[in-house]
Amino acid sequence: MMKSFLRAAVLSVAALAALAQPALSADEPDLIFKKSTVWKFLTPDHKLATYAVDDPLVEGVACHFTVPEKGGVSGWLGVAEEVSDISLACRQVGPVTFKAKFEQGEEMFRQRRSFLFKKMRIVRGCDTKRNVLVYLVYSDKIIEGSPKNSTSTVPIMPWGEASAPRCGDWLDN
Repeated sequence: MMKSFLRAAVLSVAALAALAQPALSADEPDLIFKKSTVWKFLTPDHKLATYAVDDPLVEGVACHFTVPEKGGVSGWLGVAEEVSDISLACRQVGPVTFKAKFEQGEEMFRQRRSFLFKKMRIVRGCDTKRNVLVYLVYSDKIIEGSPKNSTSTVPIMPWGEASAPRCGDWLDN
């Protein structure tokens, strides 16, 4: 009985912590397109959805990610727990400008993947030796996370007349 009480207490605290977390690091992503993968009768299909998000701290870098979205009754009601299969591709789309210093592994974007406990996160780092921004997408869960992940890199290149800044100069040590 004590174990079930402790488990309920931990889950309650975790749920409150999840609700109290700050807003997303980046704006809501832009939906590019969705593609049905499994047809469902009278309810939404299972789909793959591709989104774009701009790095809010590094102007000139955008990331695209594809996530599975469950259909059926649970997807329709918004209570489905989405799987952790996420792909990621980030690119330089203009001259790179850093707006502020950042830490290695700092969160760039976060999105819920279940009603309460699962989140997808995109974090950013800097390979100072090669002057490359490194982005990692993964999902986590309060009780049990997932090892599924995807990495994308953005070599910082000159753009037009603009020279390439060094990402290492913007690391907060």
